[in-house]
Amino acid sequence: MPSIIYIAHLKNMLDTPNVRTVHESLTPRLGGVAVFAGFMSALTIFADLSNGIQQLLAGCIVLFFVGLKDDLVSISVSKKFVGQLLATGVVMIMADIRVTSFQGILGIHELPIGISYAFTFLAIVGITNAINLIDGLDGLAGTIVLIITSTYGYYFARYGGTGYGNYVFVSVCLIGGMLGFLRYNFHRASIFMGDTGSLVCGFIVSILTIQFIEMGLRVGDPFGASSPAVAVGILFVPLFDTLRVFIVRMMAGRSPFSPDKNHVHHRILAMGFQQISTVMLLGLLNLVVILFVINFSALGNTLLLGALVAFSVLISVFLGVYQSRSAQQRVAS
Repeated sequence: MPSIIYIAHLKNMLDTPNVRTVHESLTPRLGGVAVFAGFMSALTIFADLSNGIQQLLAGCIVLFFVGLKDDLVSISVSKKFVGQLLATGVVMIMADIRVTSFQGILGIHELPIGISYAFTFLAIVGITNAINLIDGLDGLAGTIVLIITSTYGYYFARYGGTGYGNYVFVSVCLIGGMLGFLRYNFHRASIFMGDTGSLVCGFIVSILTIQFIEMGLRVGDPFGASSPAVAVGILFVPLFDTLRVFIVRMMAGRSPFSPDKNHVHHRILAMGFQQISTVMLLGLLNLVVILFVINFSALGNTLLLGALVAFSVLISVFLGVYQSRSAQQRVAS
């Protein structure tokens, strides 16, 4: 990581602050290069690459170069989407990694093959971009990825068996890369993750999520048919932030992909919190939701998802009311 920081400054490969960013100084965006290097080298040395991990690595390589080009010269959204389409196709078609059942959600169990591929594609692209969008504060995306991956890794280690046990290596290797990165990324960060890191990490998290859900169909998994709702709870902060900001933008008559400073971390900063306390607050929020869905998994998918939606609406209303009051106070002053 220090070598990448040195080279980035030497070659002037730095992220310039603008109206949408929180940082105030020129900072390298190539932290994902070191995360990918650590993850890739450890996984290929120590892990069993069967059960789709080889294809997962191939998808990571595709997204690594897509993100690297975007960090260096910036590319269009359509080109990013093509890279995500290619990476997703590799794991879906070549490794047959996909969501095969809704496990009783809305009365739906096994999915037809076409719907299974379509839903899996939406899930992978959605989760990948949710991690990408949450990367707005020093240490935020890394902390959230660390919490999510650690949770998945624990359950793969406990219940994965021969079918999913080797995914614990994916989790542990990503945790190692992320810990090395966070040492230099907490406020004030000397390097950012960049799209190189956020796209790769988001893609890995999406595959871990799908395999976690599929593992719920296995006998002995502690969550059984509730694994889809538990997975949503594990991903709560990035999913909530992405869905909320898309809805707010569309309600304002703008494109859901138009950038702004209306993410949940921006709203918490506007309340007067510092960057570190905001990251800790969102990390704690994700942990609390994870503990909730794990302890109440017996309620089933419908009740758990209903509780998560209700909680999301409650937070959104609170953020909206606080934002309105802050605007009124600024006008009055």
